Amino acid sequence: MLLTMKNYKKISIKNWALEDRPREKLLHNGLASLSDAELIAILIGSGTKKESAVELSRHILNDNQNKLHELARLNIDDLCRYHGIGEAKAISIVAALELGRRRKREEILQRKKITSSADVASIFIELLGDLNHEEFWVILLNRSNQIMERFHASKGGVSSTVIDVKIILKKALLKLVPSFIVIHNHPSGNLQPSEADIMITRKLKDSAKIMDITLLDHLIVTQHGHFSFADSGMI
Repeated sequence: MLLTMKNYKKISIKNWALEDRPREKLLHNGLASLSDAELIAILIGSGTKKESAVELSRHILNDNQNKLHELARLNIDDLCRYHGIGEAKAISIVAALELGRRRKREEILQRKKITSSADVASIFIELLGDLNHEEFWVILLNRSNQIMERFHASKGGVSSTVIDVKIILKKALLKLVPSFIVIHNHPSGNLQPSEADIMITRKLKDSAKIMDITLLDHLIVTQHGHFSFADSGMI
C-alpha cells in the first residue's frame, strides 16, 4: 500500500528505517559505520516533506561528484539553493568543513621534519585543495628542516593573491630561521606556474638571500596534485 504524503507526515521518527536515523546508527555502530551523506544529515538535522535528511544529503553530494572536496568549495549561498537547506543548515555544513581544514593546519606543526616537497604537499593539498580562492602560506624551518612556525600570508580571489615580501621576510628574521618554504593553491586546477608565480618566487629568493635566508621551495597545490619549483629546477 502506497503511503500518501498526509500519512507519511504522521509516521514517528522512531519508525523510520535505520539508514534514515544516522544519529541512532552512530550510537549503535560507531562513527565509521556512517556514510558521508549520513554524517552531513546529522549536521542538517531534518529534510523536507519529499526527502529525508539523508536523501537530501545524498542529493547534495551527488551534485558535487560525491566528493567532500567539491562540497567544500560551496559557499552559504550555493548550499541555500537546495530546497530544505536554509541559512542555518548551510552555516552548519560550512563550519564543519572549516573545522576539518583547521585540523589539517594543526598537523603541519606536528610533522617534525620536512624531507621533500611531498611532505609539504600531503598537508597542503588537504588544506588548500578545495578552496575556491587563492591563499598563500609560509613554513619557517630550522637548520634541521623542522617546522618552527607556519602562517597564512595572503588571501586573494579566484586567480591571484597579493604577496608582501617584506612581511614574510620580517617574520623569518624575527624567528631567526635559516630557510623557509612558500605554498599557494590554484583553484582552477592548473598546476603550471604563472608568470606572476615565477616573478614572486624570484623576488622572494633574491630578497631572502641578501639576509642569508634560503627559500627552499615554492609549491603550487590543487585538489589532484602539486608542482614544486625546487623539484623542477626553478629555484
